Amino acid sequence: MFKFSQHRSVLLWLSTGAFLIYTMVLVGGLTRLTHSGLSITDWSVMGTIPPLNQEQWNQRFLEYQKSPEFLKVNASMTVDAFKSIFWWEYIHRMIGRLLGYVFIIGAIILFIRRRIQAFMYPGLLLLFLLGALQGLIGWWMVYSGLISKPAVSHYRLATHFISALTLFSALLFIILKWKHNFKIKWHPLFKTHVFFMCMLLMQLIWGAFTAGYVSGNAAKIRPGHIFNTWPKMGEQWIADQVFEQPSLITNLLENASGIQFVHRCMAFVLALLILFLAWRSTKFNCNIYQKQGITALLYALTIQIMLGIFTLLYQVPLVLAALHQTTAFVLVGISVYLLYHFMYGAEAERK
Repeated sequence: MFKFSQHRSVLLWLSTGAFLIYTMVLVGGLTRLTHSGLSITDWSVMGTIPPLNQEQWNQRFLEYQKSPEFLKVNASMTVDAFKSIFWWEYIHRMIGRLLGYVFIIGAIILFIRRRIQAFMYPGLLLLFLLGALQGLIGWWMVYSGLISKPAVSHYRLATHFISALTLFSALLFIILKWKHNFKIKWHPLFKTHVFFMCMLLMQLIWGAFTAGYVSGNAAKIRPGHIFNTWPKMGEQWIADQVFEQPSLITNLLENASGIQFVHRCMAFVLALLILFLAWRSTKFNCNIYQKQGITALLYALTIQIMLGIFTLLYQVPLVLAALHQTTAFVLVGISVYLLYHFMYGAEAERK
């Protein structure tokens, strides 16, 4: 078994990357919530120094004035108002650039110091490819709102969000693997937990749908900003608008009311699944890591559901929405932690 001290510098490097990914997703969420995501209209390699004088701000604002968002939504915006939305997108991009620097420069330094061993190469290559893909998806997402329609497709928003979570999950799993290096031993609850994670993935996708603008909706309605009541949708348990489209698939994927309905229902599905997982865990001997993971998952999911309800009731205030997204990240992290410990070092004897 490898000792943690043998790989401390590598694990600290990867942990820094995981923290930066979380920070970037959080700032990305705030960028979306403040309607700042389309403020920088060019995808050239913009310098790290932002506009420093009024002339530079005027030039940057002039570029923004050519965008569909300014022409169709913010035609009355002033330079001073533009500055506030510029900074969110600028910080978001700079964190992404910092993440790239940390990964590449850190890899070079650790390689020169011979801290990176041969068995690490496949994992690091995977992380590099996922990171590059995330950057490409980010460009693909924002570009869709810079052509003619001043709104990012909710499909592209969900893809960007899930790709970030995939990178974070892979990074966390590799950290756990290199830290513990337990021998593989499948726990009987592994399949149950994998099913829970699949349902969590669906919930995260529909959560991104709920946070975005529904494509094809001329009024640019966000599913999270309608039916701000709970547990009913307005005066009904299932609002009539949920099935207003002729196709079931369209209702679930492109109807704002249908998207919110799925997001509501999936929260209860996840609650039942984690209760089932906790009950099944009492039938088997679980090690300390597995017990900690199940307990943490119960608490985190409870907090997440409560945050979701209050975010809806108060019509998506900035602080609650950010906390809701943060807890989603925590849920993913705990789920990956539990996945690893159901794969390695399991105590599988039935009680």
